[in-house]
Amino acid sequence: MGAARLGLRQGVLEIKQFLRSREQVMFTLAFPAILVVIFGSIFKGTIGDGVKFTQYFVTGMIASGLMTVGFQALAIQIPMERDRGVLKRLLGTPMPKWVYFAGKVVMVAFIAVLETVILLAVATLLFDLRLPDTAGRWLTFGWVAVLGITACTLSGVAFSSLARTGRSAPAVVTPVALILQFTSGVFFVYTQLPVWMQQTAAVFPLKWMCQGLRAVFLPASFGAREPAGSFELGRVAAVLGLWCVVALVLCLTTFRWTTKRDG
Repeated sequence: MGAARLGLRQGVLEIKQFLRSREQVMFTLAFPAILVVIFGSIFKGTIGDGVKFTQYFVTGMIASGLMTVGFQALAIQIPMERDRGVLKRLLGTPMPKWVYFAGKVVMVAFIAVLETVILLAVATLLFDLRLPDTAGRWLTFGWVAVLGITACTLSGVAFSSLARTGRSAPAVVTPVALILQFTSGVFFVYTQLPVWMQQTAAVFPLKWMCQGLRAVFLPASFGAREPAGSFELGRVAAVLGLWCVVALVLCLTTFRWTTKRDG
């Protein structure tokens, strides 16, 4: 079996396992859409330049959804599989190690696309979100999403080694994800947060993912309201690219196939 077919087959298996978990499907796919409906129904005002809060919020929720699928899901799922001995058993099979990660990447990509489509459909149908009207904006949407999901996926794999057990993984990962969401311009307008909070969030990918997506869905004039007076797409690409490299190095140096008690 060819390498591509082998990775795709593992990815299909991962997707089937995901879809069979109703709780996981509900949290990953339905919950962000429900939040868009709730926030969009409550906050109906504008935040400047004719931009509705719903427009601003949806861009943050798309970025947050990518982080949830790439970072949060893998950082919780992998320790659980490690704790159940799934990874240890894989080591005893002829399957190359990279196939396991390829399957996770395929699963993350599938869910990320599906979730983004759902969020855009809800926001467009219910809250008049304007989709990008130029090829340039769609291109920006593409590279921001790809770099963002790559950085989050690699970070999730690397972070998965911090949880001592599968049971403790949600308690370790969820607070980190929530803090990043509240400080990166998802639930609140980023420039209205305290400066120290903005500076802290700027270290991590989510803030830059939100900023890059605002350049796609919000008017160009809104860039003047960003902290640096523009959307800084060059810096967005640089920071996300750097996080991809750093997270990859961490994956290669810290990933564990077995629990600490197994050695």
